[in-house]
Amino acid sequence: MAVFFTVALLAMACPLMAFDMGQSTRCVAIPNQMKVCKDVGYSEMRLPNFLGHSNLEGEVVPRSEDWRPMLQTGCHPQAQAFLCSLIAPVCLDTFIQPCRSLCVAVRDSCAPVLACQGHPWPEELDCDRFPTEEDMCLTPHAKFGHIAKDLPKPACQNCPSVDVAPAMKTVLDAFCQHDFAVTAKLHRRRLPMGEPEFDVEGRVEFIRQGPLLPYDTQHLLQQWLLINLQCANALLRPGRSQLYVLTGSVQRDGTLALTRLFPWHKKDTNIAVATRKWKHYRC
Repeated sequence: MAVFFTVALLAMACPLMAFDMGQSTRCVAIPNQMKVCKDVGYSEMRLPNFLGHSNLEGEVVPRSEDWRPMLQTGCHPQAQAFLCSLIAPVCLDTFIQPCRSLCVAVRDSCAPVLACQGHPWPEELDCDRFPTEEDMCLTPHAKFGHIAKDLPKPACQNCPSVDVAPAMKTVLDAFCQHDFAVTAKLHRRRLPMGEPEFDVEGRVEFIRQGPLLPYDTQHLLQQWLLINLQCANALLRPGRSQLYVLTGSVQRDGTLALTRLFPWHKKDTNIAVATRKWKHYRC
């Protein structure tokens, strides 16, 4: 999937013919295979779209699916609406583009995710090309910022250290030195087939909860894997699952930073003993 995503971004970065508001367009149903925009809130789209694509099966659908990896990271709550307004614009009596402020909001949140994966923000999505609020355009919703502002957020980071077969005191010291410690079974699909390549199987168990929230932590760790793909690739082989003890902290800006990871195999009795002793351990 990463290869297709790279191709898509390179294609987006190449200058396309400017969209002519006066050109003839047609309305077509958003196809079922265009899953990126299937629940965007409307069922018909205009062709050509705002990126100049006129071939539904040959251009629009493949390009839309290539954006799936970024959308799966949850980098911005309106990233889907922003992208679909360009690749599958709603079929109304007038053209509705995204506002410049929406583009800036999505870019500021999602460009670091692309940069973490080695991709620049596409030139074709230069926010200066979109209208301001004085024009009829798709605006950002302030309510989304209030919903998640107090939740820890995944972010791009240097890969955490991985300690294989650690000593018991090494594990206990890691519990003491960090805000949280959890156990989670990480999984990597052999063939993504449109689904996230990495996920967290089953429940996340807390050793030291710290600032993490029980209902959000599994999703938070999955987003971390999808953003930090290079790190995730090093942690798991395709088609495999691995139980890990993950320790880290939540930074002042609310971002999650994983620091030390311990793969937990059946033979690793030191990790098992450390987790039992932690309840009565004094740092």
